[in-house]
Amino acid sequence: MERVQKLIAESGLTSRRKAEELIMQGKVYVNGEKAVLGMKASEEDEIIVDGEEIKKDEKVYYLLNKPEGYICSLNDEKNRPIITDLIDTDKRIYPVGRLDYNTTGLIILTNDGTLDNLLTHPTFHIEKTYIAKLDKKILTEDIYKLKDGVVIDKRKCIPTRVKVKSNNKYATVEISIIEGRNHIIKNVFAALGYKVIRLHRSKYGFLTDDIPEGNYRLLNKKEVHKLYAYQSQNK
Repeated sequence: MERVQKLIAESGLTSRRKAEELIMQGKVYVNGEKAVLGMKASEEDEIIVDGEEIKKDEKVYYLLNKPEGYICSLNDEKNRPIITDLIDTDKRIYPVGRLDYNTTGLIILTNDGTLDNLLTHPTFHIEKTYIAKLDKKILTEDIYKLKDGVVIDKRKCIPTRVKVKSNNKYATVEISIIEGRNHIIKNVFAALGYKVIRLHRSKYGFLTDDIPEGNYRLLNKKEVHKLYAYQSQNK
């Protein structure tokens, strides 16, 4: 279930803010009932906006290997490139979660609000693997600290896996986590005295970066079903 204004915005009919105005003006009906702000509906419900039924767009699911220098947003006030520019589609898609401007790697883009909510909900646990290049060698004692968990904002982040891939002038560490706090990987290493100078998300659940950086592919039905299956695993 989604807020009615979000479903209207996702249909491409108008913006969420305009949809809220239309609801307050009494111009939105859900299954024949006049909508109010805060009302929720599903994509199966009939939603009429100012006399026009919103279109139920075909759901699409893209897996992008994000390059550096792109914003995970639908627009940017600084006019920086946004990741939807990389995908050739006429659908109104948006990123599921975010990667920082200079972070590379896997991200899903879709117009399926239900899957978006599922994958980004705080109680949802899906393992994500990152390759972090640090600004110096990592000490053995810090590797053990990392494996035991690091407290960030009074909450401990315990990686599911940690592997040092190289440890010369600059350490390269593969780290897997199941939480999604903003900048969590960079903050974990910063708490131990290291700066992440390059970060790449190499895995998202069962999905791997088997596509070149800057490229994308459609997820197939089996992959989408497997993403939805995480819901039952987290109950």
